[in-house]
Parts: sequence; structure tokens; C-alpha cells
Amino acid sequence: MKVRVIIEPDEDVYVAYCPELPGCVTYGKTEAEAHENIMEAIELYLRPSKEEISKDAKTFEVTV
Repeated sequence: MKVRVIIEPDEDVYVAYCPELPGCVTYGKTEAEAHENIMEAIELYLRPSKEEISKDAKTFEVTV
């Protein structure tokens, strides 16, 4: 899976976000730190939820 990562300077930090993953945003004091942080944020964003699912629910997995 490939997604875009945008890193932009903002005052005294660099903001990093992924347009394809709403709410997946982080920052760093340096561009390199912002890059490292967004990679971790993407990994956490895509991690399966541990939310309880009712017995009647149908679940399936998809590959994108």
C-alpha cells in the first residue's frame, strides 16, 4: 500500500500528515523527526482495532 506523506514547515516545527488517512497528523522539531513520527502514526492508524464486536456482526478482511 502506498500513501502520500506531506511535510510542511509551520512556525518552529514541521507538520506531517497523510491526506489519504484523515486525522493521521503529527509533527517534529526537524523534518527528519516529522518523517519518523508520521511513519509511526501511519502504522498506529492502520493497526486493527481491539474493539468488541457483537456475535451477530459479520467481519471480513480486505486488501488494498
